[in-house]
Amino acid sequence: MTATTASSLSLYHLLDPDVLASPYPLYQRLRETDPVHWDPYLHAWVVTRYADVVTVLQRFLGSRTPSPEKLSALGLDHLVPIARVMVKQMLFLDPPAHGRIRRLAAAAFTPGRVELLRARIHEIADALIDRVAPMGAMEVMADFANPLPAIVTAEMFGLAPDDHPRLKCWSQDFAEMLGNFQHNPGRASNVLRSLEEMTSYFHEAVRRQTKEPGEGLIPCLATAEVDSDRLTEDEVVANLIVTMVGGLETTTNLIGNGLLTLLHHPEDLERLREDFSLIPTAIEELLRYESPSQHTARLVPEELELDGKHLIKGQAVIAVMGAANRDPARYPDPNHLDIARPDNRHLAFGWAAHHCFGAPLARIEGQVAFETILRRLPGLRLGPGPITWRPNLGLRGLSALHVEFS
Repeated sequence: MTATTASSLSLYHLLDPDVLASPYPLYQRLRETDPVHWDPYLHAWVVTRYADVVTVLQRFLGSRTPSPEKLSALGLDHLVPIARVMVKQMLFLDPPAHGRIRRLAAAAFTPGRVELLRARIHEIADALIDRVAPMGAMEVMADFANPLPAIVTAEMFGLAPDDHPRLKCWSQDFAEMLGNFQHNPGRASNVLRSLEEMTSYFHEAVRRQTKEPGEGLIPCLATAEVDSDRLTEDEVVANLIVTMVGGLETTTNLIGNGLLTLLHHPEDLERLREDFSLIPTAIEELLRYESPSQHTARLVPEELELDGKHLIKGQAVIAVMGAANRDPARYPDPNHLDIARPDNRHLAFGWAAHHCFGAPLARIEGQVAFETILRRLPGLRLGPGPITWRPNLGLRGLSALHVEFS
């Protein structure tokens, strides 16, 4: 492959706002030209076919965060506080450590507990729409998609609901690092500041709620026990952070991306408005079509071959779920939106052991959000103003979406 070809296929093109607004032509070139592609600019393999992405998510290593000791040895001591938290988060752990954290968290974060939140999510969504309904217009992200999951998360954790703006700001800063850190280390200063504030806030909340336990997730996580094993306070705080960030960013992006997609497909929007029973399958299709999480990194576990390419143990691999979710080998007519699509096992929430822990909650929030918007806002249409995407290469979402309604 020539240097020119390698350059044209690099994911660094996502730094171009026009490519970020529509990355799928780039993904298609990668899938068709070099589906297991060595990106010399990112010094990583880029994998774009559905079957190969599943292999990477299932078999490759999630523990890609450098240890604090390794960062110090590289002269990157200022990043050590980030590493201290990330190496305790289940997202960046492999068996057996990953299984231990996940089992303990599962004891606190049960599907039944999540389903009980549905009625309260309806109340929050209606209250947010009440504020904008008389105006005939809203900015979807600021008025609805950002606050809804932040308020739900604050209440679910047993925190003060009024703290939700702080939680959202911290979440966005941490998400900028998760989506862009390999491309722009300059974002580290914001992450460090937010991380210091977050860890202090959550340590205080854990200690307070341990002494005076309520019904929130924090005391459940802090006291969860499996086979006489419990999480340390640092592990509780680290995994509260990753649960918060994953839940807020995924759901916010699902609402924004999904609503924009439906506004571009008005016949589907009206079909949903007339039949709310289609909303659960529509949510799955919106997750596939405009995945809130576009790619994730793994490490090669051992020397192996993938699609004829020789991968060396320890090399970085970027699994592009956004490309896999539009692979014609897996989905008929993948660039067509089909809100009733059958057999829609998308990769928007990952796969296997690292399947998104908050997926059930994100689905419920998405279902309630779209039902509320379609029920409360007749004549919904795009409003004036540009459609702008957040400069986050991995966590795909809008920074602003203006709509009008009757």
